[in-house]
Amino acid sequence: MQIATPTSNLPAMSNSLAARAVDLVRTVRQLLDAASPAVDLLIRVLAGLVFFQSGLTKISNWSSTVSLFENVYAVPLLPPETAALLGTGVELFFPVLLVIGFGSRLAAAVLFVFNIVAVVSYPDLGEVGLKDHQTWGLLLLVTLLHGPGKLSLDHLLGARFLSAPHGRFFGRRA
Repeated sequence: MQIATPTSNLPAMSNSLAARAVDLVRTVRQLLDAASPAVDLLIRVLAGLVFFQSGLTKISNWSSTVSLFENVYAVPLLPPETAALLGTGVELFFPVLLVIGFGSRLAAAVLFVFNIVAVVSYPDLGEVGLKDHQTWGLLLLVTLLHGPGKLSLDHLLGARFLSAPHGRFFGRRA
């Protein structure tokens, strides 16, 4: 009769523990993969809402908006009325595309550049405002670099109508 020592069961116990750890990691990864489309959509909605609400504020009092572009914002190369019109148009059009996920990477790129122009053209932004713009820029970069995800028109159209090489432009990943 052999007496079991504490170390004699170590390989079996170690393999069992390792197998459970691998299963746990696999389960966590599956949960994260399942949540990814919803997180991609949430990122697009959060970024889109910020810019869209800003556009709504601008059209609610147009004379005040033009005055801001004349006296506060230092937009280079454009007359204040033109800058106000273009800025408001960008803030009302591209966030809609971003949220519904149509031309998402283009919309994210335009809003990312617009965000940079906003920071550069408003010298009195302050530390809190700069942090807000950095957050919005980061959210836009996620969509720009990662794509809009599965809950987007880009994904639906890319999967339905386009082959894989063209589908990548519309946000599908390999």
